[in-house]
Amino acid sequence: MGKIVRALSEDGSMLCSAVDSTDMVREMARMHDLSQAVTAALGRVVTAAAIMGAMLKYEGDLLTLRINGGGPCGTLTAVADYRGNVKCYAGNPKADAASVEELVGRDGSLTVIKDMGLKEPYCGQIPLVSGNIAQDITAYYSNSEQLPTVFNMGILFDECGGIKAAVGYMVQIVPPVSEKSLQVLEDNLAKMDKISDMLKQKFEPEHIALAALAGLGGEVLDSWDAQYFCNCSRERTEGILMSLGKSELKKLAEEQEITEVCCHFCNKKYKFSTEDLLKMLKD
Repeated sequence: MGKIVRALSEDGSMLCSAVDSTDMVREMARMHDLSQAVTAALGRVVTAAAIMGAMLKYEGDLLTLRINGGGPCGTLTAVADYRGNVKCYAGNPKADAASVEELVGRDGSLTVIKDMGLKEPYCGQIPLVSGNIAQDITAYYSNSEQLPTVFNMGILFDECGGIKAAVGYMVQIVPPVSEKSLQVLEDNLAKMDKISDMLKQKFEPEHIALAALAGLGGEVLDSWDAQYFCNCSRERTEGILMSLGKSELKKLAEEQEITEVCCHFCNKKYKFSTEDLLKMLKD
């Protein structure tokens, strides 16, 4: 299980969310059989999506974080619910590069989609500024949501390439806020251990959140467990097939005895016979 912690400053103007995403990233890497380079990149996207999803208000709300920078890993996608449970996939799970920035690329965009039960989901998009995922998400909040925000994520590998730890945090400021408080926050962030040191010392999310708000009367608001979770099912997959339209379903039924649909998020395969498809056409 991962763990999400949220802490608030005494005046209510600064929120810090921190997550231990170690188990989520391990499950992600196992399920998708990722290269170490893609694990480093997609693990950061998963960590960020968990934090961002936990900012949603209601059960049923979903957030999709998608990054496509034209790099060898292709598009990186993570979907999170309002509790920070996540699922994800990479365009090229076996890609390799010398750095996350090189793997992701810089020629593309970052997209955030929030499905909150309205007629149309909210969609925000910005050009990538660096290929550094934390910097690009920070830029998204500044440009698309006009909320001063700082993101930082990291993953530590052991000598054998296994995932030793994964953490991330976000600090968000809601104006108005005093200049004195801003200076305290800036000093805290400058003094905070590098994310690599936090990983090596296995800092708990509570420690990270309260360190960011030190001197600001920060208190933990809440905390809960989160996990890698795919909610696909045969029924949902049937709905996807139905959405193709009757002509396409009929074509599939005529062309092959078995139609196999694979879930991008968990690699589970669903098989539908010709009889299954013909029955769906009648329903």
